[in-house]
Amino acid sequence: MSQAAPIVVKTVAELKDAPEEFRDAVSKLVISHAINELYGAQVFDEPAIALAPTPYAKWLTCRVAMEEYGHHVRFKQLGEQIGIPAARMVPHNGKRPLSIFEFPLKTWEEFVAIKLLADLAEILQVEDLLHCAFHPLRNLARATMPEERFHAQFGEDFTAELVKTPDGKARLQDAVNRYFPYLPAFFGGSKSRNNEIFRKWGIKLRTNDDMRADFLNRAREVTARHGLTLPEHQQAA
Repeated sequence: MSQAAPIVVKTVAELKDAPEEFRDAVSKLVISHAINELYGAQVFDEPAIALAPTPYAKWLTCRVAMEEYGHHVRFKQLGEQIGIPAARMVPHNGKRPLSIFEFPLKTWEEFVAIKLLADLAEILQVEDLLHCAFHPLRNLARATMPEERFHAQFGEDFTAELVKTPDGKARLQDAVNRYFPYLPAFFGGSKSRNNEIFRKWGIKLRTNDDMRADFLNRAREVTARHGLTLPEHQQAA
């Protein structure tokens, strides 16, 4: 697909004058983020408060849950400003949440693995919007990024605690082994039509395969720092 003539949309008001394909692409991204931020908070972050082993861990997990719900609120507000019905920005009414949320969370070690790896994947997705041609979405990504980094650091900090004992390390490695296979598909297919359109208009910068490869390198680095390994994975089609 050829690159479109570069455009920059600085405000919500200007979006109505942008090409229809540009507007549709922006809407798809906003809907996806709104739905998945909410669903992740519901199925992972809020339930993890009860699994956290200490008051300190519960406090920080409450903060993570609060911020993830906050991300949904911000994306939903932007969506409503650009004319997306509120019903399309909640799970199942809009679109199916990502498969990474199908993992049945049951233990603290699983939640730590999720924060260590899934939030690293989310950082890459947000990074790809930091120079988005639709400035309200770019600005939202920039505001969200510090919190996403905190969530990934949360995962690394509690990983460091768990691996101090052989039993904790073994339980965390088991959680990584079971959760990691969900993650490569998070970045989408190698021949994604949506990704082509996002890049055509400068809404996103990188291919799904480029982001997936970057994620795998970062995930190997962060797990290796703590003496953990990643299982083999299937390449997305």
